[in-house]
Amino acid sequence: MASAQATTLFINAQIAGEEGPRDLLVENGRFVAIEEGLAQSLPAQGYDVDAIEIVDLKGKLVSSPFCDTHLHLDYVFTARKPGAMNETGTLFEGIQRWSETKSDLTVDEIKSRARKAVAMEVHHGVQYIRSHADVTEPNLTSLKALLELKEELKDIVTIQIVSFPQEGMYSYKGGADLVEEGLRMGADCVGGIPHYETCREFGEKSMHKVVELAAKYGKLIDVHCDETDDPNSRFVELLSALAYAEGIGEMTTASHTCSLGSADNAYFFHLTKLLKAAKINFACAPTENLYLQGRQDTFPKRRGITRVKELTDNGINVSLGQDSMQDPWYPLGNGNMMIILDYVLHLAQMMSFPEIDDALKFLTINGATTMHLNDQYGLEAGMPANFIVLDASNVFDAVYQRCGILRSVRDGRTLFTSATTIDSDISLLQ
Repeated sequence: MASAQATTLFINAQIAGEEGPRDLLVENGRFVAIEEGLAQSLPAQGYDVDAIEIVDLKGKLVSSPFCDTHLHLDYVFTARKPGAMNETGTLFEGIQRWSETKSDLTVDEIKSRARKAVAMEVHHGVQYIRSHADVTEPNLTSLKALLELKEELKDIVTIQIVSFPQEGMYSYKGGADLVEEGLRMGADCVGGIPHYETCREFGEKSMHKVVELAAKYGKLIDVHCDETDDPNSRFVELLSALAYAEGIGEMTTASHTCSLGSADNAYFFHLTKLLKAAKINFACAPTENLYLQGRQDTFPKRRGITRVKELTDNGINVSLGQDSMQDPWYPLGNGNMMIILDYVLHLAQMMSFPEIDDALKFLTINGATTMHLNDQYGLEAGMPANFIVLDASNVFDAVYQRCGILRSVRDGRTLFTSATTIDSDISLLQ
């Protein structure tokens, strides 16, 4: 990993929403100032310019790092395991295939696959990942692996881990206890999957348990919620009401919520009032849900994603996730969040020029809001000096070109530039 100078001045940065270039002064891993013409004013402030490393960003777009707010690092690159092939392409067969093939997992094997996935995401500008870890397995192998990986890679990427009962809190024997044990071991978030439980009552019971555990341990919440085309799957309503009553709505995320794409407008209009009051977050995985949902439809065929545009227009936070990389649910996925953004803008029909010009928020500030990181995220003085440089000069061109990343900086040190090759085990970043 490139070592950081005590003081570095990044000049000629184009920041979204700012007219003209800005300079970014970084000292000891934090932004000291982000202003126009800093290079000329530093001597008057007592700086020895000759002792400062100066990096010319040449007018390229500078952004806060990308956030992938929904990923399964323990599942990556398992799609070709014997018995893992999902013949129907449905969510529920994917869960079955995983259940039948996960018994031989080891901590080292999971970490090896996950490190490759993290390297791919970092290469595409991601520095923040929320990963679910399946705890419906008595040895908690996935959780142990991801907890170790989180610590080992903390200087490169921030990983939040969800204690996630893939086979159900109550449909899997002892599932709720395993979720709680995951929290005691160090998971950051409480997970659930109410629409997969064997009956509605179990799903409702799981939502009460999720909020109870979050309050008990002071944890965030991220529930796989209503990942189905069934408009009668309405667990997001219960989750929002419970989180609102507990006063932890801003710490709560409903992932997927595909059923809102099938629900009628009258119900959604009624629900919106609660969602706005609760201030819960939504995480959308457009590519995977486009692939998995609508499998019982002929035509018209549903898009499979939540109401991203309507939620956004109502001031409700929506972030995005890659979700899968070659696992029993999805055969593709390479960690390029610009592709994920491209899909959601098309599927949600959010392609007015103002919407495109504001689109990076889904990968940046919206993601940080979902991950509850806003006190340590952003391009402003006093914040950790974490940012990326995109191969474009403005947001529209970045989105239009699905542009690549020229440089990634974390705590003031350059993780890589476009001339750097990142090994699959991210050894060059260590």
